[in-house]
Amino acid sequence: MRICRYNDNRIGVVRGANVHDVSAIVDELPAVRYPLPIGDPLIANLERLRPTMEKLADQAKPVPASSVRFLSPVANPSKIIGTPVNYQKHREEADKDKEIAVYSPSARAASIEQQGLFIKASSCLVGPSEGIAVRFPDRRTDHEAELGLIIGKRANNVSEDKAFDYVAGYAIALDMVVRGSEDRSFRKSIDSYGVLGPWLVTADELGDPTNLDFSLKVNGEVKQASNTSLMVMSMPKQIAFASSFYTLLPGDIIMTGTCEGVARVVPGDTMALDFARIGAMEVKVRAAE
Repeated sequence: MRICRYNDNRIGVVRGANVHDVSAIVDELPAVRYPLPIGDPLIANLERLRPTMEKLADQAKPVPASSVRFLSPVANPSKIIGTPVNYQKHREEADKDKEIAVYSPSARAASIEQQGLFIKASSCLVGPSEGIAVRFPDRRTDHEAELGLIIGKRANNVSEDKAFDYVAGYAIALDMVVRGSEDRSFRKSIDSYGVLGPWLVTADELGDPTNLDFSLKVNGEVKQASNTSLMVMSMPKQIAFASSFYTLLPGDIIMTGTCEGVARVVPGDTMALDFARIGAMEVKVRAAE
C-alpha cells in the first residue's frame, strides 16, 4: 500500500498514477485528550486500519496524483534521526571538502558508532510540494538524498535480527543542511530542511530495501546516484543502535544517510529525486520570507 497526505491534510491511497481519498479513516483513530500521546496515531494504528483504507479507496473517485499537493506522509513524528556519513564515497568527498567536514580529522575518521546518530527537529519536516526555503542565502545549503525509514511500533533495545519487524514503511527523504561550524543537528533543523514523500510505501509492498537504486538531479543535471546496498551501517543496525539509546515511536523517521555528490542549491533550483520501487518527487527551492 502507498499512503499519502495531501492538499488540506487529506489522507490518500496511491494506486498507479491516481490518489484515492480515504480521509474518513481518521474517524477510526482512538479519541485522545490533553496531554496528547507522543507519536503518529495513523502510523501506530496502520495495520489495524489497512483493510478499511483499502475499502475506502475502492469507493473513492481517483484523482490524478499530478494534480495534488503532497505533504509529508508522516504528520507527527516524535523525532527525526539522521545517520552521518553512511556511504564510503560521501565520507571520502567530505574529507576533501572543508565546508562539508568542519570537524577535526580525528572526529571525521570516527566510525558511526563513535560519532553517534543525530536528531533533526521534527518542526523542520515538510512534504515535497512545500519545498525548501533557504534561510541563509549567503551560506551554502546542500542537498542530501536519502532513504527514509518510518518506524511502525514502539521499539526499545531491539536486536538487529528483529529490527525490520518494527518498520512501517519507506519514503524518499531529503536531509538538507546549511554548512557552517555549528553543531550538525542545529544546522539540519532549519524549517523545511527535512523533506519526506511523496508517499509512504508499506514495508510489505516495498520488500527488501537494501538494494534500491536512487538518484537526485538539480535542474536536470544528475548530482547524486547510488544504491542502498552501499550503506556503511545497515538499516537493521541503525534501528538497533538508535533504540539502544532512546525509544523509537510510531512515525519516527530514520534518514539513513546520503551518498557522494552533495552540492549547493539556491532559490530557483528544482530537485528531482527518484527511488526504485518507491517513486519520484520534485522539490523546488525558494528564499525564506
